[in-house]
Amino acid sequence: HMLQFKPGSDVALLNAMMHTIIEENLYDQEYIQDHTQGFKDLRQHLKAFPPEQMQTVCGIEAETIRTVARKYANARAAIIFWGMGVSQHIHGTDNARCLISLALMCGQTGRDGTGLHPLRGQNNVQGASDAALIPMFFPDYKRVDDEEQHARFESLWNAQLDSQPGLTVVETMNAIRDGDVRAMYIMGENPAMSDPDLNHARAALAKLEHLVVQDIFLTETAMFADVILPATAWPEKNGTVSNTNRQIQMGRKAIDAPGEAKPDWWITVELARRFGLKWDYTGPEQVFAEMKQAMPSLDNITWERLATENVVAYPCPAPDHPGLDIVFADSFPTETGRGKFIAASVLPPDEQPDDDYPFVLTTGRQLEHWHTGAMTRRSDVLDAVEPAAIVQMNTADIERLGISAGDYVEIRSRRGQVKIRVRADNRVPSGVIFIPFAFVESAANLLTNPKLDPYGKIPEFKYCAVSIRA
Repeated sequence: HMLQFKPGSDVALLNAMMHTIIEENLYDQEYIQDHTQGFKDLRQHLKAFPPEQMQTVCGIEAETIRTVARKYANARAAIIFWGMGVSQHIHGTDNARCLISLALMCGQTGRDGTGLHPLRGQNNVQGASDAALIPMFFPDYKRVDDEEQHARFESLWNAQLDSQPGLTVVETMNAIRDGDVRAMYIMGENPAMSDPDLNHARAALAKLEHLVVQDIFLTETAMFADVILPATAWPEKNGTVSNTNRQIQMGRKAIDAPGEAKPDWWITVELARRFGLKWDYTGPEQVFAEMKQAMPSLDNITWERLATENVVAYPCPAPDHPGLDIVFADSFPTETGRGKFIAASVLPPDEQPDDDYPFVLTTGRQLEHWHTGAMTRRSDVLDAVEPAAIVQMNTADIERLGISAGDYVEIRSRRGQVKIRVRADNRVPSGVIFIPFAFVESAANLLTNPKLDPYGKIPEFKYCAVSIRA
């Protein structure tokens, strides 16, 4: 089955599936009793979400919802994969909570072929998150406002650390406009293309008193920089990445870096020394050794093992073990060791279509162009296949507007506008349009809504109201 539900209606669909599973007694009572908590409250909550009522909300017929729910619940093993779009809503955290609850109630975790598997955007999103590239966490997801963990990391690093969570990217842009942030150091990120409401984000970058950008190419963000530090690309350095399957992989230098480009760790160390810090790292292996001190998740995994074996998964129970293929077989990393059911209600997207803005815009990547195009649009082969920005539209909408595939149209939201060429694509439902955000000449994020999920602090990239004019 391929369920093309209405944008923003994830919770309605998933709650209706769980309603069916409970109503028809398809849930795993033994698993729920032994490994979870909160099922009674969730069960009561889901009574209000029968498929017959939710079908008008999500656009999937009630019987189809029931059929898919039965197949998932009755499967010997079922796994849930999801992409970044699940979280890019103001109710993104609730979307994830529903997926977790669905897996828990059917016992589809902790066994071969089961579980929940978020598909990351690139090869080290997991590793960066593990190492605390999230403003409210220390390494291994220890909250910065946890007194015990705060004391531990102050002792490890022999430094006074802030006990308050930091700002996400969108929050930082707002803080710049408010005068609370005056300088930034941006490494390997292109917010002048990837942030929502780009007019706001670019104005913030322009307002900074000082901006340092460290990257492998002169990105759109680098155009705002006072100082640009050239960094090495993946084939030009040694180091590790950790993927969403919890596999730590060794990367080895294959070619020399051009010009004055240096590894990121080297640039950071040299800056620290100029601040008077006595840092003596001589390579990524020393950085990895410090990560091991901060991160129990790396126990039994050494640089020497990775150099020899190329890849080791975590958690790893012994120095000669390849790492666990399956996690959460017996318990979860919660206070009680049990998986938590958390109820979610249906919340509409922040911005709804109306007479002035009658279409829904959703954004994303293309097969040929990754993210903001900083790398892929510099590939002659890829850029030859997809050389220009396009908006994908259903043929019914194209005909209704009196335009043709190949025409240029102006797309407006409450925040900006772009001129872009039309491509007919009936994979996109009527009333919805899709624009990839890799093209600076028609930057999709000039249109998108910066409203944040209150928990994950991720913007609503996947839904905003727009108009289309020939």
